[in-house]
Amino acid sequence: MESKKAEGVSARLESVRRRFERWRRTRRVRSRVPEALWAAAVKMARVCGVHRTAKALRVDYYSLRKRVEQEVVESGVPEAGAGATFVELASPAQVGPCECTLELENAGGAKMRVHLKGVEAPDLAALSRSLWDVGS
Repeated sequence: MESKKAEGVSARLESVRRRFERWRRTRRVRSRVPEALWAAAVKMARVCGVHRTAKALRVDYYSLRKRVEQEVVESGVPEAGAGATFVELASPAQVGPCECTLELENAGGAKMRVHLKGVEAPDLAALSRSLWDVGS
């Protein structure tokens, strides 16, 4: 299932890349990128990440990042990690010397690190889902 999703994202990014290439072949020298192309690039950056999108489309990383940030502010949709808070998971009792660290990162670059020591694992599916749902 993951590979089908990745293939779909790659196909969409390739489609936008082809649109940029068509525009580059027909544009006048030093003309600005049309807003419709920037909008498509911003949409792909929200899915694939700014670096990957800028590299694939051969656009300036910082210009694309600025447009992505501007869109986040204008849309009112919180950016991944924005407003993040600390959540303490209280343990019912000490179990023993059990310890683990989980590091999660979504496609948008949001990261979560969970360090568990001496407790039974909480519902990590729900905890990780809260990270993935930030951008949705």
